[in-house]
Amino acid sequence: MVRYAEVIDHDAHEVTYVAVPDRMATMPSNVPARRLMRPGTGETSAEVLAAIEGLPSPDMVIALSEYDLLPAARVREAFGVPGGDVADVLPVRDKVTMKAAIGAAGLRAPQFLPLKTALNDGAAEVSWTGRTVLKPRTGASSEGVRLFPTVQTALAAVSSTQPPIEIDDFEIEEFVEGPIIHVDGVVAAGAPTVVQTSRYVGTCLDFASGAPLGSVQVDTSPEVTDWALQCLSAVGIKTGPFHLEGIETADGPVFLEVGARFGGADVVDTFELATGVRLPSAQLRLLVDGPHTPLRVGTPQPSQRYGWYVWPGHNLGTKYCRIFGEAAFRNHPLVWRWVQRRPDEAVSSDITYADAQVPLAGIVGPGTAEDLTELLTEMFASITVVPDDQPRIADLALVAGEGGS
Repeated sequence: MVRYAEVIDHDAHEVTYVAVPDRMATMPSNVPARRLMRPGTGETSAEVLAAIEGLPSPDMVIALSEYDLLPAARVREAFGVPGGDVADVLPVRDKVTMKAAIGAAGLRAPQFLPLKTALNDGAAEVSWTGRTVLKPRTGASSEGVRLFPTVQTALAAVSSTQPPIEIDDFEIEEFVEGPIIHVDGVVAAGAPTVVQTSRYVGTCLDFASGAPLGSVQVDTSPEVTDWALQCLSAVGIKTGPFHLEGIETADGPVFLEVGARFGGADVVDTFELATGVRLPSAQLRLLVDGPHTPLRVGTPQPSQRYGWYVWPGHNLGTKYCRIFGEAAFRNHPLVWRWVQRRPDEAVSSDITYADAQVPLAGIVGPGTAEDLTELLTEMFASITVVPDDQPRIADLALVAGEGGS
């Protein structure tokens, strides 16, 4: 996905990759770089530091995965390398620090409390009523997120949660009703290079519970761009890609969360199709060549929107699945990419949006936002994924296609 070899000049720079074996296996064999394996069983920064022990201090430490941002910050601190340290990264990883920064900037976010504070003080410190979200402070993909009708039921559920949760690692927050958008793009030295808004069809929380999810690109208004830039400034994102989520309300967008990274699922591909900018590549260029590196950006047209869709497999309870009701959509003229697991191909038991690990995923477009939303809504209502306890020989060869195939 990142395509390091296409962006970094490996002849001009001495590059070392530290990775677990399955990730290292995705690296082209002809790239002139040092390759160091880490086991992937312990804390990431400790494993990286052990792997590079004895090597010269690096000039730059790069980590693009959301899960690696804090470990990379610890590695930088260990070597005194320029770049984001732990204090810089916490506002884009820890949801308590994140929303505190947003609130300090005068922007609206859901009301919240660290779980430990809420438990120690009961509900006395809670200033909202109604539905309440229990959420990991540094989680992703809505994994471990639970929704309760009241603050009291959320707090009461903590003591009965199995396996027990680490109190310090969770927060509770107000549930704010409304459609959810994600705003993706690139900033350079605080200025917007490219910004694209999308609206979810379904929610990440429902996906974690077993429902399909998607999003469709929509118009990006000047007001949304201004709001996004204020959010980025509040948490310290000055250069690089961002993935910002907000809740649409009658009083304007309410901040949900933000990442100093490119979005998951097929956000990277749909963003590139619409704007010509590949977010991971842009991030690498800005990191290596500096924030004033020019990027070639196209202007998305209203009739040239794209969207993505994904069905979860982690909730099936089995490695294999059967898919029904999809035949009417596989060759739809608005389907740009269709990736479907065969009955003899296993799906992941972990929450993931990756095309190659879920029952069904892909891209729709180009088309209008209205047409793409209607198509996803119809697909979600018509296609069913059910568990299968054993692999089966496929009755029909299913080939992943792109560009309307």
